[in-house]
Parts: sequence; C-alpha cells; structure tokens
Amino acid sequence: MKKFKITETCLRDGHQSLIATRLTTDEILPILHKMDNVGYHALEVWGGATFDSCIRYLNEDPWDRLRRIRENVKNTKLQMLFRGQNILGYRHYADDVVDRFIYKSIENGIDIIRIFDALNDLRNLKTSIGATIKYGAHLQVAMSYSISPVHTHEYYINLSKQVEEMGAHSICIKDMSGILLPYNGYELIRDIKENISIPVELHTHSTCGVGEMLYLKAIEAGVDIIDTAISTLGGGTSQPPTESIVKTFLGSEHKCDVKYDSLKEIADYFKPIREKYLKSEVLTPKSYFINPQIIETQLPGGMISNMINQMKAQGSEDKFEEVLDEIPKVRKDLGYPPLVTPLSQMVGTQAVMNILSGEQYRMISKEIKDYVKGLYGRPPHEISKDLKDKILKDGEEITCRPADLLQDEFLRIKEESSDFTRSDEDVLSYILFPQISKKFLEKKYNQNDNQVININLEFN
Repeated sequence: MKKFKITETCLRDGHQSLIATRLTTDEILPILHKMDNVGYHALEVWGGATFDSCIRYLNEDPWDRLRRIRENVKNTKLQMLFRGQNILGYRHYADDVVDRFIYKSIENGIDIIRIFDALNDLRNLKTSIGATIKYGAHLQVAMSYSISPVHTHEYYINLSKQVEEMGAHSICIKDMSGILLPYNGYELIRDIKENISIPVELHTHSTCGVGEMLYLKAIEAGVDIIDTAISTLGGGTSQPPTESIVKTFLGSEHKCDVKYDSLKEIADYFKPIREKYLKSEVLTPKSYFINPQIIETQLPGGMISNMINQMKAQGSEDKFEEVLDEIPKVRKDLGYPPLVTPLSQMVGTQAVMNILSGEQYRMISKEIKDYVKGLYGRPPHEISKDLKDKILKDGEEITCRPADLLQDEFLRIKEESSDFTRSDEDVLSYILFPQISKKFLEKKYNQNDNQVININLEFN
C-alpha cells in the first residue's frame, strides 16, 4: 500500500485564488469542526494575502482570526505561507522583524510554516529558516516552480539538496501558475525523491487544465503530500478539487486518510457562500475559464482574479489579453523571475503600464527599479542590458543579501507606534502595512475604549 496525504487549501489559497481572499472569519468558523475531523494532513489557513485582506477589506484583525481558528481546530495541523524576508508584505524587512513574526505566528497557533522566496534566492530564507527551527514549528521550504532556460530539472534537484542541508523538515514544489505538466512532474518528483530524504509536497492550480492529471502522475511518482481545495472553492484558478482527487484513488493501491463521505458536507457548506460572491461579482466566471496560454504567461491564479478586477475598475478590461501577451516579454527582460508574490504583481503591473502607455518601459515602477538594483535578491538570469542601463546609475547595483543593508527595526517602530498599538502583534501588523494598520488599530481600540467608558458609566 502506498499512502499520500492532503493539505486542504480552501481557507487560504482557495479563496485567495477565486474570490480575492474575501472569506470572512465568521464564514470560516462554523465548518472548522467538520474539517478538523476529516483526516487532512493540514489546513492552510493563514499567510499569503489573508493578512493584508483581513485589514484592508474585511475590517478584521488577522491575528484574531488565527487564534479563533486555532481554538476550533484541535486535531489538524495549521499551516501558513510565508514569503521569507518579505514576510507577508511587499518589501524586505529587517531580520529582527522576521524573527519576531515567526515567533508570534507559532505562539498564536501555526504548526507548519511554508517558506519561499520568489527568486529562489536561499539567502533570503536564511533568517526565517533559522527562526522556524528555533521556535519549534515544522519547517517546509517551497521552491517556486517556473519554466525558462534557467529552470531545469537539474536546477530544482540541486535546490532541493541545498534546502535539505539548511534544515528543512519537508520540501514543497510550488507550482503557483499550474504550469507543471504531468509527465514532467512525474520525472521531477521521482528525481528529487531519489536525491533527498525529507517528504515532498506538491502545490498546483487548475488554471491550465492539467492540475488533476499532474496530481495523478505525482502520486504515482511517490509524492508524499498534495494541496487540494474543496470543490466549491476549488478548480479554475484554485487548486484541484479535494473530492475528485480522493475519489480517483478509492480502491487503488494509493491510499489517503481523508474520509471521502465527510467531504460532501464541507462542500455543501460553502455553496451559499460561493453564490454570495458570484452575485456580488467578486467571484467572476472568468476565474473558472481554462486557459492553457498561462503555460506561456505563467501568471499565478490569485494574480489573475485580482488583475481582472483591477482592469475592470479602470475600464481597461478589453486590454487584458494584450497584457497577458506582454508578461512573458517583461519577465524575460527581468531575467526570468518566477511569477509569484511579490514578483508576479510587479511583472504584471509593469506589463499593464507598458500596454496602457503604448510604449515599453516608458514608465517604470519603483518596485521594478529596486529589483533591477538587486534589492529583492539575485535574479535567476541576467537582466536585459538595455533595461539595466535605463535604470541603474553608478554604484546602485548591490550583490549582497538585501537584508544585510537593513538595521533592526522592531523596537524602534514599537516605540513609534505606542499610541495605537497594544501588543507585539499590533506592531507587526503596522510594520507590514503601516497606513491601513494604523487606521484599523485606531478604530479598533477607540471602539473598545468607548465600550469601557460606557460600562463604567453604567456602574456609576
């Protein structure tokens, strides 16, 4: 008998990919008891865009969400996605902030931290890897999967060996765009497992129509864990549906501990919630369209749904296909970075600017300029000389680990924000998203102060 495990992603990547991370905590909590007893290896519930969205769109405290989920999940490990030196934000943060964020994530309920760097620059994972091991969580390092002249099987085999040497407890092949083809996936997983001894997990999306076939071949190749999303929040730009994968292997030599008969209740619970987001047009039918062209553009699922909504808001939705055609050109100029947060947003935004301005690099975003300067890490390949010449001045390019240029900042910002923060968690929220967090925290604590005053008045 050959066993594989399942990580359920609907509470993080599933709704991030389909409905721009809009699930509320009140929509999540009622189904947790059922999900906790199905037999999942883990529930991915936090990290990625959930942190930002809680504050920016839902008027929720992401730390409170994590604690409430932990209170309701007793049997299953909770997993988060963590962007190395970027944490969950869009710049590199000082090492002391990275360390404190990981400590607090574990303290508030996280069991597994999946850490990745958009460029697969392992220098950018050094601090987060050390902190995860130090504070006792399961350390999973994810390799951002990409297709380019640089990203060969040998590249990923060598990377996986380095990751194991750095102390990872497991490794994840993070196919954020759903572009890993089934037979390539079979060979890649087989070769990686021959070279390392730690478990291998596979993450993909159904965007290109090959995700389910990839999982079939991956399980045949001996993958240890796969990421799926319950059908009502699966498929399309999300992960392959949990029920479909489990059902496929019933009666076969490949077994998993997920109870198939219990999945229907979970899927049914999310049906009215999905209908709500369909009616509000947060969930667009385009998110379910199969698009094999993504194998060329390599745009991840969550980025597609967000880009569609943003271009619609700007009245430029008709140029979406042109932007898709522009993305591979921008990516090549930038040295073939894998398209995952924050690089996917940066490349996508630059492609939009190129198309809407009618000229390549007529306008260049600050983030792209910083990337070319080396402030995000080491590109996989040489950046276009013309683009470098346009951006760089003498002495601007750096070759060191970007975080080495940063001074410790947690205690300084904690003191600066003391008027509206009351915990280390508040300070971390403010460091990652200063403008929206300050407004959120001021409102949160003013409301609480008013409630205290009213209670005191009643007792007087």
